[in-house]
Amino acid sequence: IEEITRKVSIGPTRLGHPCFYCNEDIKLANFTIKQGEQIMFNSVEEVNGTLTVNCGVVRENQSHSFTLPLSQEGEFYECEDDHIYTLKEIVEWKIPKSRNRIVKFTNMLHTWDFSNPLPENFDGCLILAPIYEVQGVMKFRRDIVHILSDLDIEVIDVTDSYDISCFLHPLSMEDVFERTSKEFPMVAEVIEGPTGRQQPCNLLCPGKEIVIHKKYQAKRILASEIRSDSHKRHFLIPASYKGKFKRRPREFLTAYDLEIARSDKEQLHVVATKAFDSPHAELFSVSVGDQFLVQQHQTGEVIYQGRKKVIDVLACEQILSEAYKEVLLPMYMEGGFVEVIHDKRQYQLSELCKEFRLPFNVKVSVRDLSIEEDVLAAMPGLQLEEEITDSYLLISSTGDPADSWEIPVYRLNMSVQLLSKSVDETVFSPTRTIVEEISEEQYYMVRRFENQVLHPPPRPPKKPTTLESKPLLTLPERSVLDAPHAVKVGHFFYYISFGICLRYFTICFHFMLACVLC
Repeated sequence: IEEITRKVSIGPTRLGHPCFYCNEDIKLANFTIKQGEQIMFNSVEEVNGTLTVNCGVVRENQSHSFTLPLSQEGEFYECEDDHIYTLKEIVEWKIPKSRNRIVKFTNMLHTWDFSNPLPENFDGCLILAPIYEVQGVMKFRRDIVHILSDLDIEVIDVTDSYDISCFLHPLSMEDVFERTSKEFPMVAEVIEGPTGRQQPCNLLCPGKEIVIHKKYQAKRILASEIRSDSHKRHFLIPASYKGKFKRRPREFLTAYDLEIARSDKEQLHVVATKAFDSPHAELFSVSVGDQFLVQQHQTGEVIYQGRKKVIDVLACEQILSEAYKEVLLPMYMEGGFVEVIHDKRQYQLSELCKEFRLPFNVKVSVRDLSIEEDVLAAMPGLQLEEEITDSYLLISSTGDPADSWEIPVYRLNMSVQLLSKSVDETVFSPTRTIVEEISEEQYYMVRRFENQVLHPPPRPPKKPTTLESKPLLTLPERSVLDAPHAVKVGHFFYYISFGICLRYFTICFHFMLACVLC
């Protein structure tokens, strides 16, 4: 076990929970780990003066926790892993020290740099060989020195001859977050500040002193710009956002998606944007421009190859000029529908999250006047995808501790030096938050562990057809429609931006991809 802890990164996040199995039973005091059983390594802790690894196994959907001493012997093998990772994750978590790693590219898009084309007959597999560097600090200097591992130099260990306190001890935001809650608040000096414009005031510039008051989890709404091409912008919106939203029409690719989006609050009103010719006389053929009120999912009988067959159908009401007609659409129907919005109300973000199920399409109708530049107001449309929980630090300047800001822990690449200064108790004004724009890779990181996509039932071969387009109809007089209940529609495809620095790998490509470990 000690060999594993020396070679493999074990940490607090799910990336730091490697899984191994042993080729023989491991008998503990009141527990036996079976041969070949998957063991998850969660953390390394000291118990009664002995270093142990906190582990877990899952049996019949029940998790069982136990500890293994570093002295535990056995032949341990890494479990197969079919998760998708970014190269940054592989570098930091999934390459054992002084080892190589075989990976296979997946979800590749044709956007790589053609000055570095892929090899001929490239099958997606690569051996990644990390090239390490040393980060160091010089005595009485505040900057961090990067030393490449292939420098032909000799060094002498003079630790015992120097006072370590004379040297800088830079900490990342992750390092600070891992401190115990009792250690907060703390005063720190910014050594390396984050790049980009998204930082509160000028608090995070190198040389500035800040107060880090506490660590905590906070909720955000993940939103993406609605546009037809792949160059969407992505945002994390805090609950404190004061702008107002109006609903935007949703698009549905199948009748199955209509069933998912159906709500008890209102009847879903849609217009067909794609024709569908039903292969069965019992089912309705759709023309472009047909309008429907979605009713409910049910089963129906059709004649298939001379026999009666029960299939899933969606009961709808077709809206005619002066009446309604009951029709059945096959659940496997692949077409296109656009929602018709009758709700003109303006919503706060909290109201949207309370009244509707995400994802949901909106547009900012009244911008947030409390922030100087509301980037969301410039978006033609936004899809509010889901609510996430993330890690944050509450910070302020030493000169005005009451003026506090939230900063993200895992998306802010900066380092600080803790200072031996006391902090007085502070009465906070409302915490300031920002709408955070995140990169494609960060968006992928947020989304990839979330809910699985729902898939429609299989469909038989269809007959392509083009039916006549119809003008938009107004609803016949009937009950007033309320706001619909939004749910997940369509399918999400994830990809990440990939750019490798040569100092990390012996091979450099630039294209959109994700990696799966082999």
